[in-house]
Amino acid sequence: MRKMFRIFLVSLFFWGNCSLLYAADGEVDFLDDAFYDDISKENAVNDPFEGINRVIFAFNDYAFTWILNPVATGYSYLLPADIRGAVENFFYNMQEPIRAANSLLQARFADAGTLLVRFTINTFGGVGGLGDPAVELGFPRKEATFCQTLNTWGVPDGIFLMVPIMGPTTLRDVSGKLVDSFAVTPLYYTWAAGWEESVSIYMGKEVNHLSLHLGEYETMKEMSVDSYAAVRDGFYQYRRKYWESSGNDNADDTGDVHDEYVAPPSAHSFY
Repeated sequence: MRKMFRIFLVSLFFWGNCSLLYAADGEVDFLDDAFYDDISKENAVNDPFEGINRVIFAFNDYAFTWILNPVATGYSYLLPADIRGAVENFFYNMQEPIRAANSLLQARFADAGTLLVRFTINTFGGVGGLGDPAVELGFPRKEATFCQTLNTWGVPDGIFLMVPIMGPTTLRDVSGKLVDSFAVTPLYYTWAAGWEESVSIYMGKEVNHLSLHLGEYETMKEMSVDSYAAVRDGFYQYRRKYWESSGNDNADDTGDVHDEYVAPPSAHSFY
């Protein structure tokens, strides 16, 4: 138990600061006027603790800029992009059972089957998940998180929060991310001899991921007058796009899904 708690604390640091990058993902165009039209008034005012959130954002931004980003940049010089992409595929493949479980909880039975097939094909045919031959065989990536599961069950989003280390989120999404994090931890670290090895594995995973997206967060900051507002609004817009691409066509601007839930026909990765 103590081992998992240590892993969780370290993972929060990397996971949370990576969320700054997720909010600034290349799919969100901050120069497009439609970006600001997509953010509903509800999202804009659903930030009652903005003053405190801005202080926390400044801390997270400092940690990302002076710790994570330099480490990821140095790492990118050591390994070519193809190898780093294979490492990314490996860890992504290990999360497929968690996605399958969430798909079942969301009544997305076809997607759950697809995810299990993908896991089998990529584990055995993709050299332990280093490759993704399942895509070429007609089994595209499907995304399903416990945040989406709670949303499907009708749990309200709650207020926006900028959590120390964890980054931008909402009350509902905090619970969903914690469940997914603890669920996937045994899959990652059962082979590790001690918590030090487990932490090293997780750190390597997150640094590798960041190395594939260098410069995106900095670009967002350069294009925005208010970096905090850009990250907050980018979080909502990216989540909405992500859930829509996961098949939640009934998602509104807040990311909430209306009562008529439709099983996702297709999906997209990254969140």
